[in-house]
Amino acid sequence: LHNAGLAMAPLGPLCEIGSYCGKSAIYLGLACQAHDQVLFTIDHHRGSEELQPGWAHHDPDTWDAKAGAIDTLPFLRDTLRRAGLERHVVPIVGEASTIARHWQTPLAMVFIDGGHSLAPATADYRGWAPKIMPGGTLAIHDVFADPSEGGQAPHHIYQLALASGLFEAQAAVKSLRLLRRVV
Repeated sequence: LHNAGLAMAPLGPLCEIGSYCGKSAIYLGLACQAHDQVLFTIDHHRGSEELQPGWAHHDPDTWDAKAGAIDTLPFLRDTLRRAGLERHVVPIVGEASTIARHWQTPLAMVFIDGGHSLAPATADYRGWAPKIMPGGTLAIHDVFADPSEGGQAPHHIYQLALASGLFEAQAAVKSLRLLRRVV
């Protein structure tokens, strides 16, 4: 992910869909820092389905009792501060699909790692793939062809991207897929 960011940052800004607490924002943010570029990281910070109370991936430390909901924004902000990336990573709080409808800036790279059920993953792909400039990169996390290895929504949007004619497969590293926009 970092190497893809390093390759794309000279071309323009990068965008991450699904910040959570900022691990991938560090990889992409360091790539942006190396080229004096910016990463926009978009998340509603209320947690996806699998992060909610009662689910396997729930972290009780992210629960905000006052709001009665998960709030990962303070964790992201702390991660960015500790990494020294606040100048190169800009958090945007909101629904990615709402923000996509109003986004005008062409992006050199979009990394989709938001909600992993079909509806949000498809909305992220349909909303953000058109924002990628020709020659830019679409990165999708948690792509598993075998359903026993993981959810199928990221695999579904990977297949949509290939079938669209807009993207061609570029690389695969574990569950990360990189595609290059050709049109």
